[in-house]
Amino acid sequence: MGEWIGIGRRSRRCYGFDEVALVPGNRTINPQDVDTSFEIAGKKFGIPILAAAMDGVVDVDFAIAMSKLGGIAVLNLDGIQSRYEKPEEVLEEIAKASPEESTRLMQTLYTKPIKEKLIGERIRQIKSKKGTAAVSCIPAHAERFSKIAADAKTDLFVVQSTVTTTKHISKEYKSLDLAKFCKSTKIPVILGNCVTYETTLELMHTGAAGLLIGIGPGAACTTRGVLGIGVPQVTATVDASAARDFYYKRSGRYVTIITDGGMNRGGDICKAFASGADAVMIGSSFAHAKEAPGRGYHWGMATSHVNLPRGTRIKVGTTGSLKEILFGPAKVDDGSQNLLGALKTSMGSLGATNLKEMHDVEIIIAPSIQTEGKIFQVGQRVGMGK
Repeated sequence: MGEWIGIGRRSRRCYGFDEVALVPGNRTINPQDVDTSFEIAGKKFGIPILAAAMDGVVDVDFAIAMSKLGGIAVLNLDGIQSRYEKPEEVLEEIAKASPEESTRLMQTLYTKPIKEKLIGERIRQIKSKKGTAAVSCIPAHAERFSKIAADAKTDLFVVQSTVTTTKHISKEYKSLDLAKFCKSTKIPVILGNCVTYETTLELMHTGAAGLLIGIGPGAACTTRGVLGIGVPQVTATVDASAARDFYYKRSGRYVTIITDGGMNRGGDICKAFASGADAVMIGSSFAHAKEAPGRGYHWGMATSHVNLPRGTRIKVGTTGSLKEILFGPAKVDDGSQNLLGALKTSMGSLGATNLKEMHDVEIIIAPSIQTEGKIFQVGQRVGMGK
């Protein structure tokens, strides 16, 4: 398998969202009759789209709003919300910074120590409004923060790093034992991020309730350029879902696969589900929302890294409310709004009654899918030509 790229070296071809298309089957369904819900850790959610744990996307109010609509928004415990009593003032400062000084400013702002009392406070604020409290932190903080989160009645705990494996080697510090952590914590755990079959399978043996799939595809992430690593999201999701199905057959335990990043239109989300995802996580699409704390700006979780930033602040603008982005009506023509409507219509056109059936639709390699017949859209920079 694979192609020769030089003497003695083969590489396999991998695919991203822009290189594939979905093929309609032999039946169609009324979009109103399809089921877009998904389950994780025994809980069912109507919206299979999680808002990413990024400071420009999720704060307490956004998490509450997302919960009321039937979805999950993940709060970043390593970010602005847990470092500052008045995070809105800091976020305003970031929004006003010039492109040249934005990274330097964030490197400074994120050096302020995390206040552990704010972690419990933010979670309780979400729970007080009957919201789903999902939080995220890096492995180094997981054991300490999870205890606080458990006391505050958190629903989901995400442990997230650029690349996650069960075999992390370090002479500088003791690495987190993921299996021990998942077994001991009182909250369902989601681990990320990974992109290969083997690593996905190994992470499932830790007892995690879900896994995040994707390295470097985010709109504000520069990991692929800085570190040169990553696998396009269609291939990464197909491989991860194959590991999930193998593990389920062997163990009887179903682990939720969440494709994380690289999707900014409804069509990308549909392709992620066709690739085998049970849910998706996105950031930039939600950064467009009026409710997003970034004020029309979005930045990666590693932007503030002191020595090697692997993200940048981008301006996405504010295009509509969270409800419009999820359910419409769409006010823009680029597929970035009414994401649930797009998913339901796609499922209906493909003949899939639920997300599990989306896993079985035909995917074709179609590099011309974005440009075929779209000369006027491209020339006028509208619709798919933006």
